[in-house]
Amino acid sequence: MAAALRILIIAVSLALDVFAVSIGVGIRGVVARDKVRIGVAFAAAEVSMVLIGAALGAVVGRLVGGAAGYLGLGALIAVGLYMIVESYRIGDEKEPIDLARGWGLFVAALSISLDSLGIGFSILYIGVPVFLCLAAIACASVAATTLGLFFGGALGVRAELAAARTAGILLACTGLGFAAARMAGWGL
Repeated sequence: MAAALRILIIAVSLALDVFAVSIGVGIRGVVARDKVRIGVAFAAAEVSMVLIGAALGAVVGRLVGGAAGYLGLGALIAVGLYMIVESYRIGDEKEPIDLARGWGLFVAALSISLDSLGIGFSILYIGVPVFLCLAAIACASVAATTLGLFFGGALGVRAELAAARTAGILLACTGLGFAAARMAGWGL
């Protein structure tokens, strides 16, 4: 797999999660000023968590050596599976919080960026240029936020659930594919 394809898969996987949350926010209605704030917050959270994950992955890599790559890929698979499970819990909240500002926006940005922590942990071991990948993740996050907020009211809750499940499936399958390629000796 070419590095560009890997970057695209990672960016789209993370963007689908952002898209799912953005649909949920869009369903509740958001003014234009809040859309910019949400887009910036989501993109910043995604990129920050990838960087934190990469730093943690590098430390773990030094501690456990060659097994670190497999641990990173295992984390990627686990994050994907977690996202699938969580997608079935969406909508169980009793009272919706305001996800467009303050504490609600912080919690939303943190929740969508936890999968980025797993990506960051494994990014050093999947053979992609890190800064190019970060730029792609940021762009995909902003695009997914914009589209999710725009279509939120029209698409409804069903689309939010489908996007979250698709993101989890894509991340888990990506991790499995990268692990298989690594075990086969294809240079990952």
